[in-house]
Amino acid sequence: MPSLTSENRKLLGQTAIVTGASSGIGQKCAVALGQAGANVCVNFFGKRTGADEAVEAAIASGAKAIALECDVSDEAQVTRMFASAVEHFGTVDILVNNAGLQADAPLANMTLAQWNKVIGVNLTGQFLCAREAVREFQRRGLRPEVSCALGKIICISSVHQIIPWSGHVNYAASKGGVNMMMQSIAQETAPLKIRVNSVCPGAIQTPINRAAWETSEALGKLLMCIPYKRIGQPEDIARAVVWLASDDADYVNGTSLFIDGGMTLFPGFATGG
Repeated sequence: MPSLTSENRKLLGQTAIVTGASSGIGQKCAVALGQAGANVCVNFFGKRTGADEAVEAAIASGAKAIALECDVSDEAQVTRMFASAVEHFGTVDILVNNAGLQADAPLANMTLAQWNKVIGVNLTGQFLCAREAVREFQRRGLRPEVSCALGKIICISSVHQIIPWSGHVNYAASKGGVNMMMQSIAQETAPLKIRVNSVCPGAIQTPINRAAWETSEALGKLLMCIPYKRIGQPEDIARAVVWLASDDADYVNGTSLFIDGGMTLFPGFATGG
């Protein structure tokens, strides 16, 4: 195990890329990784204001951080993003595969463009980034003074990798795919000392699902699906991501960690169904 100067800065000497980090879960993960001592590459696509905020917060905690624009569904852009990270920080040790979006419609009305857009970012984007990360881990080699692992990949999935979601077929399919992709990569790369895991959020208070919590009526309906009776916060996910990226989680591989207040406990059956 590496000897770190602070118990709370377990990622000193490491560099993380967090995709989709200009808001919500990704933004909080980037800041938390910086607070844990990592250099942070904050990925965004389009509007960069939130990415700059994450960079500033990470730097304020003593980390080094940069913002990198990249459409993760584009192979050439992903390659350039990793090359930029290596140019700035020497290597990449941690990938948080967070970028994701929704394009909702009933199945009969869903267009091929809506399907392809969601699959392209949520699933293909995770594949492209994971592949580039593994290539960089292998190029750099093991640094036991920094981490027990050659590299760490954390896929942000969803409770909908196991819970069907009517009206969101493309999104649920993408997250189901992330689960099997994560497990297959974990199985393949474990002998290389690469750890690959998923975090599966339930209802988290972020802009992507604003309609589900911004009114008291909507929030009340949402809480009926959450036995713990509170909506999750991005920090709930960020803390788990930091743990999975650290050597404290060195024997955790190919696992989906559900952070959902019990949403996957089928709360409708609490009173007999």
